[in-house]
Formats: sequence, C-alpha cells, structure tokens
Amino acid sequence: MKKVALYLALAVLAAACASKETQTDAPVTDRSSGVAPPSTASSAPTTQARPPAQPIGGNPLKEGALANRSVYFDFDSNAVKDEYRGMVQAHSRYMTADKRDARIRIEGNCDERGSREYNLALGQRRAEAVKKVMTVLGVQDGRIETVSFGEEKPAAMGHDEGSWAKNRRADIKYAGE
Repeated sequence: MKKVALYLALAVLAAACASKETQTDAPVTDRSSGVAPPSTASSAPTTQARPPAQPIGGNPLKEGALANRSVYFDFDSNAVKDEYRGMVQAHSRYMTADKRDARIRIEGNCDERGSREYNLALGQRRAEAVKKVMTVLGVQDGRIETVSFGEEKPAAMGHDEGSWAKNRRADIKYAGE
C-alpha cells in the first residue's frame, strides 16, 4: 500500500513539475538598436519557451539525461532511489513525447551474493520497479519488456562493496541499439 501511495505521489509531483513555466521580468532588448522597447501599460512578466528536450543535430540517447541508463539499488532492495527518479522521468518523457513508437527492455541485475534463484527473482523485481515508475509516468505497459540476468552480467568483477554496488542495477536498453 505504501508503494502505491509513493508512486501516486511521484506521478502528481511529475505532473506538477511538467506544468511549470519559467518567467522573467527582464525587458526585451531590440538587437538592432541595443535599446529596450518602450514599456507597455502592464508590466506582467513574459514567459519564455522551454528549451527543446533533445539536442539539435545530436542523438539525445547519447547526450544529457538520456545518456544515463542505469538505476542503482541498495543491497537486497528493489526500491527506486530518489536520486534516479529524475533520470527515469526523463526517459519516460522521451518515450511519451518524442518517441511514441520506441520500445525498451529493462534488465535487472544483482551482485554475486545470494543464490542464483534469489538473484534472478531480485533482478526481476528491480526491473519491474523501474517499469512501474515509467508506466505511472505515462509510458504504455506493452512498450516495456523486463528481464532479469541475476548475477550473470556484472558491470564490475570485484568481490568488494564498490563492485557489488555497481552490479545492483537495472539497465534501460532501447530497441534497435
């Protein structure tokens, strides 16, 4: 029940953040003369357009927030940390606004501790947790595939906490990459 409330709160927060616009009180300067235009009767702040979500001429999946594809987890946990919610939100926004036909696979991974069966189940729960956040943010369920590799695809080969932390993750992979 707590998880459902958390996801609903995240969705409300994401919707509220998406509707905010940047405002400024600075006067607009005429570039040809270098002089600010005469002020009008109302001094209401002007609204500036948002910058484009993806870089012009570049691959948005290789630059900026979308270049980050891994969500890291605490030991024996499948809870998406707050520090990765912005990145997951950026991928969700990309899939709902820019790439409505994109499909992704979320690959759950674990460190080497635990049995093979336990790690496969935990990896699946991690992938499903990221998928759930993305579906709450508007990505269609059928466009997201989840799979668990357990401990079979480590990012780091060491046997220490630093290596284990790099292996406790869910990776977002776009189809066709």
